[in-house]
Amino acid sequence: MHYMAKTTNISIRMDKDLKERADAVFNEMGMNMTTAFNIFVRQTLRQGKIPFEIYADPFYGERNMKALHQSIQEAEEGKFVTKTLDELLAMEK
Repeated sequence: MHYMAKTTNISIRMDKDLKERADAVFNEMGMNMTTAFNIFVRQTLRQGKIPFEIYADPFYGERNMKALHQSIQEAEEGKFVTKTLDELLAMEK
């Protein structure tokens, strides 16, 4: 006796350009988005974790954001130094 797997539909919101680029890559691999997503989910279940490393963009890290906000505040208060390119190059030497 052969049992059919029950399926369900899901809806995912994704940037249109991102989806088109992913579709193109998956197509080159001989699969569609559904197959790729099923592979991702199956690997997640097998490994008990996301099956690849996820890295945070260091630009948005707490330390960098604090420094950025402080720089903006200082600039708004007029606390900044202006240098020409020649002056910057001279400082580098």
